[in-house]
Amino acid sequence: MTFEVNKAVIPAAGLGTRFLPATKAMPKEMLPVVDRPAIQYVVEEAVEAGLTDILMVTGRNKTPLENHFDRVLELESALEERGDQHKLEAVRHASNLADVHYLRQGSPLGLGHAVYRAHQHVGDESFAVLLGDDIIAEGGQLLREMVRVHRETGASVVAVQEVPQEQVSSYGVVAPQLVDGEFKSAGDYEWPTYWVNSLVEKPAVEDAPSNFAVIGRYVLRPEAFEILENTPPGRGGEIQLTDALVEMAANREETGGVVALVYGGRRFDTGNKFEYLKANVELAIANAEHGPEVREWIQQYAQQLAQQTKNGN
Repeated sequence: MTFEVNKAVIPAAGLGTRFLPATKAMPKEMLPVVDRPAIQYVVEEAVEAGLTDILMVTGRNKTPLENHFDRVLELESALEERGDQHKLEAVRHASNLADVHYLRQGSPLGLGHAVYRAHQHVGDESFAVLLGDDIIAEGGQLLREMVRVHRETGASVVAVQEVPQEQVSSYGVVAPQLVDGEFKSAGDYEWPTYWVNSLVEKPAVEDAPSNFAVIGRYVLRPEAFEILENTPPGRGGEIQLTDALVEMAANREETGGVVALVYGGRRFDTGNKFEYLKANVELAIANAEHGPEVREWIQQYAQQLAQQTKNGN
């Protein structure tokens, strides 16, 4: 069996209730981060990793996603007539990024169900899953390394980050395999990689097997589809992708097992309001066009705040 990865699945069916009323009439994935919607960063990440066949699993009221990655000839013509080449290139860039397909999830039965719905498009081959809420600063580099780990080990791969122990109950957490008290390495890669013994969804702090939190990037073997098809609803009446990963980790001979890659770079959870604001600030500073001006303004504003604090205001 070969373990090449050519397709990416992006679940994008959530209602975005944490951002109401902003998301009342607009999908949360279309909320802007600096100069483009959050979902475009995720698609660009997949493309940077060489995955240009992308399936978005959507729900009701997600038509703006399709419109964003489609061509708008009237807009292009208007920009061309005005000679606004910069904006014209930006508009066409979004339309030409990848071959994007769309499928409605139907029943809102959780992430595992959304991933399972992709089985007809993906077929009997390995695939990547990118959650739309997470923006990874070095996303293409991370995903490429995950694909490499998958190709060389034959295991499904999950990206994790170390989080403070008190925050583990907000995440899915991996339990790495132990050998003589040490985590069992899966090989020599750019970031540490460990074989996974099990996973726990949102454990209590005292019960967490580690502080390695899953961050919404996966490379999965096609066996995941059959497991998800037979996975009963778990917490909240939803089919959990974590439950399928637990079974794959426990049956390494049949499924290849699961490897955790510990990512050490920056990640923004744009489903969280504070993280969303941080993403806008940090990515604006890193932006080639706007960065110098934003950085200067932040420094001036910080000085003003410090002066106000000093004066007791």
